[in-house]
Amino acid sequence: MYTILKRFFLLLSVMFLSTPLIATAQRDTIIAGLLERIGGRGAAERFVWEIRPEMSPTGCDVFEIASRDGKPYVAGSSALAVATGIGWYLNHTACVNLTWNRPHADLARLTLPLPKGKERREARVAWRYYLNYCTFSYSTAFWDWERWQQEIDWMALHGVNMPLAAVGTDVVWRNVLHELGYTQAEIDRFIAGPAHQAWWLMNNLEGWGGPNPEQWYAARERLARKIVERMRAFGMEPVLPGYAGMVPADAGEKLDWDVKDAGNWCGFRRPGFLLPTDPHFASMAALYYKYLTRLVGVSSLYSIDPFHEGGNTAGVDLPAAYRAIEQAMLRVNPSARWVVQSWNENPRPECLRTIQSGRLIVLDLFSDGQPKWHDGYGGHDWMFCMLHNFGGRVGVHGRYRAVIDGYYDALSRYPSTLKGIGATPEGIETNPMLYDMLFELPWRSEDEMGGWLEAYVKARYGSSRPELLKAWDALTGSVYDCRTRQQGATESVMCARPSLDVRSVSTWSTAQPYYQADSLVKAAALLLACGHSLRSSDNFTYDLTDVMRQVLADSAYALSRQIAPAARQKDTAALRRLRDSFLQLILDQDRLLANRPEFMLGRWTSAARHLADEVCPGDARYADEMERNARTLITVWGTETAANAGGLHDYANREWAGLLRDFHYVRWQRFFDALIGGKPLPAPGEWYEMEEGWTRNFSLCYADVPQGDSYDVAHALFCKYFGNPSAFLGK
Repeated sequence: MYTILKRFFLLLSVMFLSTPLIATAQRDTIIAGLLERIGGRGAAERFVWEIRPEMSPTGCDVFEIASRDGKPYVAGSSALAVATGIGWYLNHTACVNLTWNRPHADLARLTLPLPKGKERREARVAWRYYLNYCTFSYSTAFWDWERWQQEIDWMALHGVNMPLAAVGTDVVWRNVLHELGYTQAEIDRFIAGPAHQAWWLMNNLEGWGGPNPEQWYAARERLARKIVERMRAFGMEPVLPGYAGMVPADAGEKLDWDVKDAGNWCGFRRPGFLLPTDPHFASMAALYYKYLTRLVGVSSLYSIDPFHEGGNTAGVDLPAAYRAIEQAMLRVNPSARWVVQSWNENPRPECLRTIQSGRLIVLDLFSDGQPKWHDGYGGHDWMFCMLHNFGGRVGVHGRYRAVIDGYYDALSRYPSTLKGIGATPEGIETNPMLYDMLFELPWRSEDEMGGWLEAYVKARYGSSRPELLKAWDALTGSVYDCRTRQQGATESVMCARPSLDVRSVSTWSTAQPYYQADSLVKAAALLLACGHSLRSSDNFTYDLTDVMRQVLADSAYALSRQIAPAARQKDTAALRRLRDSFLQLILDQDRLLANRPEFMLGRWTSAARHLADEVCPGDARYADEMERNARTLITVWGTETAANAGGLHDYANREWAGLLRDFHYVRWQRFFDALIGGKPLPAPGEWYEMEEGWTRNFSLCYADVPQGDSYDVAHALFCKYFGNPSAFLGK
């Protein structure tokens, strides 16, 4: 008996002592996996790393970079800190810039220089937030696990520890409504299709883009769990969608609940709002959180945005609503915090007064363009955010200095309540420089940012050629120095519904440049001057293509300004010249963009069809529906009422190869035919009929693999429109 007990206690002691070792091994595995994914087989063997929690007595992430055993060495206070340190080393020592257009490098074969000394970095703010509900439609709607895995690696390399995790919320709602007695047909009328789920989640619409097959929910359940599990493996705390009072608009009649009509949003009927005074509010919220917890577990952060973008609050006891929403969240996790977006009316004063300090984190969503943080949000914790992109639109654009200066100004004014920094774009995979800069701010002092751009250029291209820095000086002094309040990039008139005097493509933006177009022509010429030595660089050809695309878009805007005067003067010859030049510009733009996958429509439609085949293998009809979902979002967006009266048409316009040729070119051609032929210009309803027809024309197929050479095409087009690039280098 003594021997048995001795062995039992020995086993317990071994298990107890080995638990930290097992945890450390798991954390080491996540780092090794990261290195192998971003750097290829054998990449993990090129590094030495350690996870040392004692490095950070304050709890803020810390990493150190040095050398050990002839290899780069990264130590960090957490797995995420180590990953961030690896990203820092790759950028600033190895000159390997990994981003959306270049997510991988052959680290097993590259020369990895040893750091000259030890570099230590500590985050000055606790949280680094990432994503926006809109991103889950405008960019990630058709991502599979491989693409999500790549993005989570990107988050880890950039130090993101507070990502929004919205995938799978449709599964939660499907299960909730089943338990409430809704039929599948009724559920299908409520839950939106993949490309429009963001606005369903934000209580703006019901059902549009659906229905989703039963297999969809099983696939989403698997994907959601993988995403959140990987986020947590890195030490990220996922921000989960909390319960904001949303119910189907017909819940009042079907369930006999006290449901408020929340009104309309851009031509769509909103879901209903379950009044907090209804005795079913607490049980409804509990049901929602039950299924959310079953899906992805409990978090300490929940994103909740009641009354988003003008939801009807008349007759609602707002303090009671906010208390009910908070109490429902706290029943799931008493230490949870409510994450709320500062956008339009939100957070309303009643919210700031009702919720106890320390319970709320306010995302100042558009700090770079329309900051609302100057009043300090009543003493609540908040985060400085960059809402760089709207609609997933393509365009060279940003507020480089405004982000840097604004963040450090905010940190000096609110050192105790500014808890973090965030990227809150509606769409991603554009202008990678801004995101690299943003996520380095918490790790740097303000004084260091003076030389940041030069270091970035070297990391981006592995070269310090003076032409590269001059090109980026031209860009940051013009198109990356937006000082207007416009929402997102200056839009390309090529993508507009044609008219005599195009002022914008989408309803809430502008096509008028805020910068001198000559600055971009100069930047393109400077980049072209480096082409012979850098044309094999993926980062270089992406940037060259994007800058050249913007140059041609600016040329189209200048050309479009001549249409109305020629029409007023009834100068048919001038109109014909304008038609030929403008339509050729669209075709040339299409030719340029067909050489980079990031600017090809086929990548978007192929992703939709690939995901459809994952969900329902071999179901061609479902693949067509998924592609139609994808096409609809980037053109008409919604129903005819939503597109025209609601103003949503072309909100998510894209300058993409294939889309330019078969959609935008055809619209402009029809416009010029009517204008020159003396016929009435198409009415909004006629435009919608034409546009919606394209979303169902699957005889038009789109490649997703580039065919040509980016540098050669860019050089040829520059020479065609502007002459020899060398003529611009001395300007």
